[in-house]
This record gives sequence, C-alpha cells and structure tokens, in this order.
Amino acid sequence: MKVVSFGEIMLRLSPDGYYKLFQKPELNTSFCGAEANVAVALSNFGDEAEFVTALPDNDIGRAACRELMRYGVKTDNIVYTGDRLGIFFAEKGASQRPSKVIYDRKNSAIALAEPSSFDWEKIFDGADWFHITGITPALSDSLAKISVDAVKAAKKAGLTVSCDINYRSKLWSAQKARPVMTEIMKYVDVCIGNEEDAEIVFGIKAGTTDVTKGQLDTDGYKKSLQTVAETFGCKIVAYSQRKSYSASDNGWSGIIYDDEKKQVYTSAQYDIRITDRIGGGDAFASGLIYALHNNISPANAIETAAAAGCLDQTLEGDFCLFGINDVIDLAGGNSSGRVKR
Repeated sequence: MKVVSFGEIMLRLSPDGYYKLFQKPELNTSFCGAEANVAVALSNFGDEAEFVTALPDNDIGRAACRELMRYGVKTDNIVYTGDRLGIFFAEKGASQRPSKVIYDRKNSAIALAEPSSFDWEKIFDGADWFHITGITPALSDSLAKISVDAVKAAKKAGLTVSCDINYRSKLWSAQKARPVMTEIMKYVDVCIGNEEDAEIVFGIKAGTTDVTKGQLDTDGYKKSLQTVAETFGCKIVAYSQRKSYSASDNGWSGIIYDDEKKQVYTSAQYDIRITDRIGGGDAFASGLIYALHNNISPANAIETAAAAGCLDQTLEGDFCLFGINDVIDLAGGNSSGRVKR
C-alpha cells in the first residue's frame, strides 16, 4: 500500500530543553511539518510513503529533501521553485507555562506554488491513499485551490482520502476556513481532528467538553463525530482527546466513529509526562491511517492511533521515530515503561 501526503515541510528552530526562545543564544534545527510528519511515521511503520511539496532549489531545500529520504520517504514529485523554506520557532512549555509557536512562513515556496505545478494524475499513479490537512489550504489562496484539486483528483483516481482538520488560528480565520474546508470535506473518507477543530471550523460542538479544565463530555464527542460523518459523508471520523492538566502532564486518548456500523469506540487513556507535544496529533493520524489501510478494525485502529500519538510525545522533535511493533506493544497494554533487555 502506498500513501501520498501533501503539504509544507519547514525548518524548526528551538532552544535546548525548556529554555525560552533566545534565553540562550543557540537554537537547534530540525525539519518537520504536519503532512511530512505523517509520511515519515508511515515509512517508519513499514508502509510506502511519498511526500509532495514545493521547496526552494537551494541548500536548505535540498537538506529538507534529504531528511525525508533518510527515513525512506519518496520525494520524486517534489517541485523546486521559489526562494525560501518556511520557518517556525517552537518553545516548549512546562508546568503552567504553555508551549509557544511563532511562524515565519509567509511567501514560502509551497505558499507561492501554482495549480499547474502538480500533475496529480501522475502523482497518484500506483497510490492507494492520499492525506492532507487543513494547514495546507490555509497558507495561500492558490494552495486552497490546489488542495481542492488534489482531493478531487485523488477521489477520481480511486484513492482513500484522509484529512486532518488541523485548524491554525495564526494562519486563517474560522470564517475563511469554513468554505474551503467544507469543499475539501466533500471528498474525504476519513476525517481526523479534535473537538476544538470541529467546533471552530464547522460549528459542531462536543457537548460540554472543556479541555482546559480536563473535562471531556463523552456523549458530546460521540454526537460531534456522528454529525461530522453525516454532514460530509465520511466513512470514519476520529478525534484525539487531550486532557491538559498542565503543559507537562496530559491525559491522552482517542475516539472513533464507524459510519458503516454506526458504532463509536474509544481507546485506552495514557497519562503522559510530556517531552515534546508538537507532532503528537500527526503521529495519531499516522497510526490511524496505517491501521485502517492494513484492514485493522476501527475498534483496534483507534488503539493504534492513540498509542502512536502517546509515544511521539515522549520524544524530542516532531517526527515519530518508532516502529509499528513499538506502537502495537503499547496498544496491547504494555505501558509500564520497564527496560526491555
């Protein structure tokens, strides 16, 4: 099975440990991005994964491509254009201090790409699954059109289409996001997100849920999942569930709605001491995609997704660098953290 993902890969700049930005003069560099994170995770899980984007034809763009290739991600359809790679600064939170992200991605190579840059018929040849997120169409009006073109072409080619809603208020308003995401969702088989994304973008509220107080309304979640499925015709809708006790400690789980069986399934909950939470949702999406396209039942797929997201948040950086056996082991109940000898 081959999965194609499309979006922006960026350069991440972060201070060591829990220092604030520029508290020390050094910043660490890494490459990441929601859809790129999914491609890397799926490759590490043993799937064939390809990432499609636009990069500047310079040393930074080529280094980003090499980083993807290092993890076995195919890069044959990357377009080289424009002058810059998007950058973001990430500061990890601790205890009651939240994490912070500052974007410097305006006019990046992918944001300036044109619809003619991507030959979707060629890109989807031999592929089985296409993944996109709500971050990509938020980057420019041109990318909004490209994103719609991509999901249409994927559907026409017979691929399963997944979309992580991934609303980012620093990139676009809810008013601008709603019509674009509503159009994209017409072609989506598997919708991924959380209760906040669904409420902000589509106005679908998860009951009395208040993650800032660690309160999850299970019945509200079920209704939200079902409403998304019925509104857009999705076969599967899955949310990650996060109880934010503090920046350092979170409760983490997942919930999924199977429209064919009209059933809702929830995963085990993991109480995580956070190492780096950025990328956890992408690992969740990766675990779900892997499980579903390998014919694992939705009830077990949500366990795989939650376990992948949990493990990723114990690791520095955005990429989920675990093998599928690590994920399956945790999903199967081995959560003691004891040394494996």
